Amino acid sequence: MQQALKRQGVSIPRLGLGTFRMASNVCQPAVESALALGYRHIDTAAMYANEDAVGAAIAASGLPREEVFVTTKVWHDQLAPRAVPLALEQSLAKLKLDYVDLYLVHWPAPGMDMAATMEAMMALRESGRVRAIGVCNFNLAMLKTAIETISAPLACVQVEYHPFLDQSALLSYLGGKGIPLTAYAPLAQGRAAEDATLQAIGRKHGASASQVAIAWLLEQPDVIAIPKAQRPESQRANLDALGLRLDDADRAAIAALPKTLRYVQPAFAPDWDAVPA
Repeated sequence: MQQALKRQGVSIPRLGLGTFRMASNVCQPAVESALALGYRHIDTAAMYANEDAVGAAIAASGLPREEVFVTTKVWHDQLAPRAVPLALEQSLAKLKLDYVDLYLVHWPAPGMDMAATMEAMMALRESGRVRAIGVCNFNLAMLKTAIETISAPLACVQVEYHPFLDQSALLSYLGGKGIPLTAYAPLAQGRAAEDATLQAIGRKHGASASQVAIAWLLEQPDVIAIPKAQRPESQRANLDALGLRLDDADRAAIAALPKTLRYVQPAFAPDWDAVPA
């Protein structure tokens, strides 16, 4: 069994399958393959336009619903209090599920009424249509507001995180609150595979550079990773990374890599360096 983190009443498998930029016709066989290989955490979003494929794959797997941890997300143009539950119902209809395990605010919206949005998210949790809630792409100032002012019971915070991007401040803050960090783009959108340092570490261990990146993330306490992988071979390799053990020399080499490379930076992204009040 995969290791899982238990928070806010849910148990989140530490390695999941990301489905960003997977069209439905590709997504369904990919999710079916992942579930057959042993994945039990599938990450999708309304914006990915593949929730129907994820739901079809879960149905085809024959697995009991409670064995598959399903995450989906509400897009930033649907954060008004009345829009949030409607967005969830649309997602549930496409997934053909009665509930999702984790529902996330996908991106913060400029000028959003965070308190009202989080109250709407919490109401969904109370309704049972959502087992747990969280946020993606919030900067530290936003997170402090959500957690300390609004008292939102966040089960995880999902952000870009890989060996080329420093998230130590966020990890330190979340660690103090007992909230896991879910790393999306954990392979830096494929760039980890081409990195000479990660390749060299991989050769030492009989592993790939991508496996090294995943192992580095998952050896950190309270970090979850959701690499995208369409081919069964890649999915299996990512699972095998769970057994890779790095040493101090490996960690020092990874620590020396550049840590300022952010690859997901849409025009509506928040100011990542905003200082909390």
